Amino acid sequence: MHVLSRSSLRKVVHCAASILSFAVILIPFVLASGKPAKALPAFARKYGLRCSACHETWPILNNFGLKFRDNGYQIMNDHDAPIWQNPSYWPVTFRITPIWHRFSDLQAVDTYTGVSTANPYGTQAVERITSSGFDLSGLDFHTGGTLEKNISFYVLPSSDPTAAFHFETVMVRFDNLFGSSWFNVKMGRFELNNLLSEKRMVGLTANGGIYQTYHFIPVGDGNIFGQMGDNQLGLEYVGHSVNDRTRVSASLLSSNDGNVNLTLGANSYSGFFTFDQAIDAGKWDVQRLGAYAFVGDAATYYKTSAGVPIPGSGIGNKGFSRVGITTQFYFGPHFDVNFVTQHGEDNAWFGQGYGNAVATDGNGGVNCTTPTAANGCPPNNTPGTVLSALARSPIWNGYTIEARYVYSPQLIFIGVYEAERMQQQGTVGTPQNLGNINNYNAIVRWNPFMTSRAGLALQAEFNVFHQIGTGPTVGATTANTNTSELLLGTDFDF
Repeated sequence: MHVLSRSSLRKVVHCAASILSFAVILIPFVLASGKPAKALPAFARKYGLRCSACHETWPILNNFGLKFRDNGYQIMNDHDAPIWQNPSYWPVTFRITPIWHRFSDLQAVDTYTGVSTANPYGTQAVERITSSGFDLSGLDFHTGGTLEKNISFYVLPSSDPTAAFHFETVMVRFDNLFGSSWFNVKMGRFELNNLLSEKRMVGLTANGGIYQTYHFIPVGDGNIFGQMGDNQLGLEYVGHSVNDRTRVSASLLSSNDGNVNLTLGANSYSGFFTFDQAIDAGKWDVQRLGAYAFVGDAATYYKTSAGVPIPGSGIGNKGFSRVGITTQFYFGPHFDVNFVTQHGEDNAWFGQGYGNAVATDGNGGVNCTTPTAANGCPPNNTPGTVLSALARSPIWNGYTIEARYVYSPQLIFIGVYEAERMQQQGTVGTPQNLGNINNYNAIVRWNPFMTSRAGLALQAEFNVFHQIGTGPTVGATTANTNTSELLLGTDFDF
């Protein structure tokens, strides 16, 4: 696995410190922001707790909040029954957030020089395009809790900024089966049991609002099915000790990246397995160390009708895997560091672009009607297709480091660094560093108040994203992707 040199680490630390300093200066000018996440004031109202009882800063869970979630949104006392919910409030939280942001990236721009009939826009040149302004996030309706003691649920209808809705989370969970905390089962569409959960992060920018390690796909790879950051459809077993120090989970998932209606690989499944152990370190709080494995197969061939791939007909399954370790270390009451590694590998068929033949095409079409590279659609592994002798399995390693300084429950500083490194490209002769990522994110988040009725956060965030060889192409030269985004805003729930 790739290991950062000491000099590289010094550069990363220096860069992160500079970004954090910049973000601190911006606090007085915070205006607006937003991203879906899970935090229900209804839970605090039900049990008479402040939001900080379960969150470092909402929606990031502390150890008590993790235990509360593992128990199926129960404290394990007489107040768990839904009758204890104050009848004057529904257990519903809504969120929609106005934002101001400034985004900058590289684009291939027409120069209108050397115009001809065959070339009406002239030549092109790589140019940085910067835009800024006010915008909106989508709308989220969170509701969750207990239907009866040891039967819990969570539902999250979510829309994009144009009010196109989908179900981000829908699940029912049966807790403490056979009277044991080691037997809990849930079914539906849910976040995977990641110790560092993307659904509970506070990043709001385009590249800082996801964990790159959870979504990384090598350049030219067609496997979208192993993205750990996305909510998945399936069945999950979760077990934990009574004090929640030891936790295990095993999920059986459809290999369709959480998509509904069996449009993708309807005949393929994946498994996601986790284990983590916590150690009480006294004044240093609770330290956690865990491991995970995401293994399965997915379709590379879709049956066709008049040459058009038929949704749900995926066969020709090939395998993939993502395995790694996670740590969560607390250094006193104010500072914690989360670390995730990942070793990923896809079958050679995925490395050549096969896997998602019914994807949305690059021109905005609903589905690819003619899956060829020429129209931006992935290829289909039709009968008789033979891989090139240069094809092989793409292999990569990913690293995410997230450091948090909780000055108080109302003020938190977060710095994130991510590195994605190709170990082996899917085609012999491809540059070794093609697709490598460096991602930097810095956040300052201040909560003027956090009550059992509502929450409000003011946030300043700055992100820098760099990926090798995936920028605009002009002539025979492809630039790197280099983006930066500054976001200021409010994040609230009610």
